Amino acid sequence: QAEDGNIEYKLKLVNPSQYRFEHLVTQMKWRLQEGRGEAVYQIGVEDNGLLVGLSEEEMRASLKTLRRMAEKVGADITVLREREVDYDSDFPRKITEVLVRKVPDNQQFLDLRVAVLGNVDSGKSTLLGVLTQGELDNGRGRARLNLFRHLHEIQSGRTSSISFEILGFNSKGEVVNYSDSRTAEEICESSSKMITFIDLAGHHKYLKTTIFGLTSYCPDFAMLVVSANTGIAGTTREHLGLAMALKVPFFIVISKVDLCSKATVERTVKQLERILKQPGCNKLPLLVNSDDDAVTAAQQFAQSPNITPIFTLSSVSGENLDLLKVFLNILPPLTNSKEQEELMQQLTEFQVDEIYTVPEVGTVVGGTLSSGICREGENLVVGPTDDGKFLRLKVCSIQRNRSACRVLRAGQAATLALGPFDRSLLRKGMVMVSPEMNPTICSVFEAEIVLLFHATTFRKGFQVTVHVGNVRQTAIVEKIHGKDKLRTGEKAVVCFRFIKHPEYLKIGAKLLFREGVTKGIGHVTDLQAITTKENGLEESLGPGQLSF
Repeated sequence: QAEDGNIEYKLKLVNPSQYRFEHLVTQMKWRLQEGRGEAVYQIGVEDNGLLVGLSEEEMRASLKTLRRMAEKVGADITVLREREVDYDSDFPRKITEVLVRKVPDNQQFLDLRVAVLGNVDSGKSTLLGVLTQGELDNGRGRARLNLFRHLHEIQSGRTSSISFEILGFNSKGEVVNYSDSRTAEEICESSSKMITFIDLAGHHKYLKTTIFGLTSYCPDFAMLVVSANTGIAGTTREHLGLAMALKVPFFIVISKVDLCSKATVERTVKQLERILKQPGCNKLPLLVNSDDDAVTAAQQFAQSPNITPIFTLSSVSGENLDLLKVFLNILPPLTNSKEQEELMQQLTEFQVDEIYTVPEVGTVVGGTLSSGICREGENLVVGPTDDGKFLRLKVCSIQRNRSACRVLRAGQAATLALGPFDRSLLRKGMVMVSPEMNPTICSVFEAEIVLLFHATTFRKGFQVTVHVGNVRQTAIVEKIHGKDKLRTGEKAVVCFRFIKHPEYLKIGAKLLFREGVTKGIGHVTDLQAITTKENGLEESLGPGQLSF
């Protein structure tokens, strides 16, 4: 049994002494802290993982003790599953798995971001509509109408922009969505775990929007939706490749099973399994058919990235929809509390992904806090502008999931109101950092890349669109180290130069580039920093004056 992590094995908890009880409560607090507010207890299992099992009576007493422990720390418990074990004894023995969840002390609910991928017309928006609105679809797209942001999306039925939808789970593991609470604030208030779905576009025309959604919003997981009647078609492989390239763990949902026969669904599942087992993917498909499978899938999925759960469901008949909810309810966060605390101790850095103007509020920016802590009223600098400067600004107020919030912690997404700050000075891809950070900006950078697909040869002077996190800009290939040209599948260190303005990059950041049919992935290895004067806020070097 691992010391860290949020899974605890217990053989039995029958009438512990007061001292032992206190010790157990402290241990539960530690497990909850490791899982950022949730832990899984497996009762009837020895510390070495041997499944011993308990009799009915002992199990009842153990669960009673566990309930007392949970009350003491202010948590709720739900039994995930029970199963009998074959242990040489006369009476049946059971092991029980229990989810312990509490609303964290600092009122920061667990927030998981799930990106939704899949080909056009595979039913992504409809599935999200059904999950978040709590009512089934009528087969003609009623459920997705609330998700669309533009009139042309409603008319064509195609998502072209990135929209966010939220689904909450309370501490008892029940779904909280728009069916029983009217507003987003109510969902936030009554949930101890929130799943934010990032609905991306499936159509090939909107590929750049989809890539931007995957690179800048840093999803924890991806959900690939495949339609049962068409199978793997169109952009499905491409989206699968994007998730693999960005190392986002993904699970698969086969939708529209009410439209086709069992044989067709099985054929789609087999097709998917074949692709997942290929050497490029190297994944272990796990078909989920029962609650028990869903619990196993959620735990295995978080522990080993090679496992890919596959769900078959229908948004119209509601078949197997509950299995997906069980899975999402138990899905643990990827980072533990220790990693998050380390990030929070660094200096503030906020990525700007979206910019709005709100009447009577002023300019508002949306994005993710990648490190540090951001409070209301804090003074930050934003940049780089076209000539490489950083501008001072003040954070007036913060909103997270549509409800006000005083403090923003690393890894959380939010919108910040900047008051009367001029919107025309801002663009997507900027960062807001604390003034003492002295951020490095560059126009020229080097990256180690792999060319995934290219029609002819890739050589000096070639122009590509580069995506690094929330930065998206055209860059020219200045030099390919050690080679004249690159062909499909080759690796090299390449020097790029941004065409328009310098950007804020970090060494080691994942990089994607595309141009027509050309695609490649890699990571940033070296930056040629443009140094500004001491404070880096007012003065800036003219173009072409690179100082190393």
